[in-house]
Amino acid sequence: MRESREAVGGGGMSMRCGAGLCASLVLMGCAGQSRPCGANDAGVAKPAVAASVRQEIPGAAYSIELRLVPGKADGSIKPFYMGATEVTWEAADTYIYRLDEERGVPVQGGADAVTRPTKPYLPPDRGFGHEGYAAISLGFANAKEFCVWLSAHSGKKYRLATEAEWEWACTAGGKEMEVPMDALDGVAWYAANSNEMPHPVATKKANGLGLHDMLGNVQEWCVAADGKGVTKGGSYRDGAERMRAGHREVSDRAW
Repeated sequence: MRESREAVGGGGMSMRCGAGLCASLVLMGCAGQSRPCGANDAGVAKPAVAASVRQEIPGAAYSIELRLVPGKADGSIKPFYMGATEVTWEAADTYIYRLDEERGVPVQGGADAVTRPTKPYLPPDRGFGHEGYAAISLGFANAKEFCVWLSAHSGKKYRLATEAEWEWACTAGGKEMEVPMDALDGVAWYAANSNEMPHPVATKKANGLGLHDMLGNVQEWCVAADGKGVTKGGSYRDGAERMRAGHREVSDRAW
């Protein structure tokens, strides 16, 4: 899962045929400002916007880094923050196993304010790896509820990225439309180099916005234009032809 938020003045996690699916989480609102944005029409300096911000995970000694993604010049995509990596188990465990409640950090609005998945009987990481690995084995609905949970705890607005936002972030704001084949091994875990398993996040080179694993490793949940779930980025089991921003797989009940 990957998080993001709009910066004005973000698949979910599931399993499909052994390929992990993660989520792209978007953070809405502006915080931790430090970088100049220019001046408004009145000549008054606009607030600066930080290149990155961090979000503490409630009930866990862990925080998520989010990187600023600039908006489109035509205004069709507003600036937003997106997680520098897919959401890892360190964050997802707190949500899935209610560790926040056990550690005395209740959700604002009460326990009923957030829907959580049933606690799994088997390890949801499927034995691939846990600490430092992208969270897998949850579906689109749970990915959205993770955003609701984090919003309730933080007082900020988190949501999944739209498909258009994800593609814009993947291409570093339209500056990196395709990864050359001879450079693919350096930025993505895919069929040719993954040994048929996911790998810890951020072990490949980030794109120009500081976002790791946008291609390969685990697929990421986004929201398609019709509001349904769609996964982006391909996975460790996919071939090089799927390591591109435009590749997509629609949500399937069989997942």
